Amino acid sequence: MSWRLDRPLRRALYLMLGILFFATGVIGVFLPVLPTTPFMLLALWAFSNSSQTLHDYIWNHKRYGPMVRAWKQYGAIPLKAKVSAIVVMGLSAFFVVFFSGAPTWAIASALALMLVGATYLLTRPTLRVADIDKPGGNNPVR
Repeated sequence: MSWRLDRPLRRALYLMLGILFFATGVIGVFLPVLPTTPFMLLALWAFSNSSQTLHDYIWNHKRYGPMVRAWKQYGAIPLKAKVSAIVVMGLSAFFVVFFSGAPTWAIASALALMLVGATYLLTRPTLRVADIDKPGGNNPVR
């Protein structure tokens, strides 16, 4: 016997997931340790299965839309987002090392995770937000 949810219940579940992911992404704008774009991508996916209106809202949003479109269309991260993330990681590393009082292993683990995150960011293609929606030749810079 397989579990098969009826269409309205499935849409409601996707809608709730979309709202949860969207809210988490908005919180990520204000908390440097919580990324925004992955949660907006998850919200976009959930809304594509439940609400075309909310999907279009994120896709065309003034703040979140360019990041989401850059990733979905080119696998690129806007330069502004890369710079912001690296600066915040650097400041976080500074405060962790000099002011946290955490054990050495915890500090080393945090720095290693930041290094992994920075490496991932820097190896993704870069695209200026202003170039995302220009017709023709939207080639990300590597």
